[in-house]
Amino acid sequence: MTAPAVRFERRGSIAVLTLDRPAARNAVNSAVAAALGAALTRLDEDDDLHVGVITGAGPVFCAGADLKALAAGEPVHDPAHEEWGFAGIAHHPVRKPLIAAVEGAALGGGTEIALACDLVVAAEDARFGLPEVTRGLLAGAGGLVRLPRLVPPRAAMEAALTGEPFSAATAREWHLVNRLAPNGRALDTALELATRIAANAPLSVRAATAMVRAAAEGTAADRLWRLNAEHCARLLSSRDAAEGMAAFAGRRAPVWHGR
Repeated sequence: MTAPAVRFERRGSIAVLTLDRPAARNAVNSAVAAALGAALTRLDEDDDLHVGVITGAGPVFCAGADLKALAAGEPVHDPAHEEWGFAGIAHHPVRKPLIAAVEGAALGGGTEIALACDLVVAAEDARFGLPEVTRGLLAGAGGLVRLPRLVPPRAAMEAALTGEPFSAATAREWHLVNRLAPNGRALDTALELATRIAANAPLSVRAATAMVRAAAEGTAADRLWRLNAEHCARLLSSRDAAEGMAAFAGRRAPVWHGR
């Protein structure tokens, strides 16, 4: 049997999604796109899973699109779900927060996968970059849409026009990376962050995720405030809100129900 292009592992309420083509530096072909897209859907539909962590097998997070596949005319998306876009993630809405755990290179599409996540943990020797201009291509899987929203505009412009990689330390200075980890410990550090998030009320985490995404995407203020009011009203009537307040009053840890 062919090994899956993406491994799905449950760790309590956390799903670890591992790009698993180490011999190809985890480059994205249609098999990776289909497997990652399916894994994200599985994460989103499972009420017992609250956070997703995306990482890569071996010393590299992801070298980007499989150029050999592209040169052969093969897709780097899932033909059955073109709406998901590159790697099954570029346009794939997931209600739950996603954390990228980056070791080594995350170039081109690898950077775009990280940009599609809500949080990024990177090893100290990790490298990011959008080298598409050096190959006559364009970072069309979200790199030129998401990067300027997350880093200083002139930094985004330099990265886009030169195609030169930048270090994890630079990414941290630009606030593209949330946490730096010792080499080899990006996944462990990402799991620590995921565990902290997963300890919170799941409905609240999903609502907060949706609100921050909407604000970061430039949603109009009036629409943003309406979304805010809708989420607040929904949460206030939830069982978890009652549990959270009762636990605070009783000086005990809350027991969340996701309802």
